[in-house]
Amino acid sequence: MKVLLDTHTLLWWLAEDETLSTKARRVIASPKTTVYVSAASAWEIAIKKAIGKLQAPDDLVAALFANRFQHLPVTIEHALYAGSLPRYHDDPFDRMLVAQALMEKLTIITRDKSIPAYNPAIISA
Repeated sequence: MKVLLDTHTLLWWLAEDETLSTKARRVIASPKTTVYVSAASAWEIAIKKAIGKLQAPDDLVAALFANRFQHLPVTIEHALYAGSLPRYHDDPFDRMLVAQALMEKLTIITRDKSIPAYNPAIISA
């Protein structure tokens, strides 16, 4: 299975937060799962951390490596697709994650209530 972590899912995983569902934890931990983290999530974390809206690891790259998570770059194709999506969600980071999940055929692990409107494969975080 190939999954894409929504930003909150990534942060819950890294913090070992009990908020993350048992199913999501099991899928992420499975050696059969390839886990992707979007560059858009790193960008969102950096921005929100800089303005004091959240706490995150100081070395996100090392944390991703330690958890065997794969980096998913944002391509021009992803950006164009995200921009063309219906306006079910106005958060540009979430729209990018949806575009990437749909284009790359990834299951997104999220608890965001607006994302299902785009019809990606989802596992509840």
